[in-house]
Amino acid sequence: MKNRICIIGIVVQNRKESASKINHVLGDFGEIIVGRMGIPYRQKKLSIITILADGTNDQIGALTGKLGQIKEVKVKSAILI
Repeated sequence: MKNRICIIGIVVQNRKESASKINHVLGDFGEIIVGRMGIPYRQKKLSIITILADGTNDQIGALTGKLGQIKEVKVKSAILI
């Protein structure tokens, strides 16, 4: 399968409960993660993480699917290439 480059946006509503689960999933998919940036949005009591990934559609789908199963986490992805 051909690799795709995508951006994944993650909104975390309860960082204390979700952070370790998110980091575990991201660690499992570390081979497709090119870069990661996390920003606390204190005014909205949210954290936002952006991921640049380079993987197959199946890998990207598995990553976003596992992240989306975590309570109080919202995930969206956009395939760029």
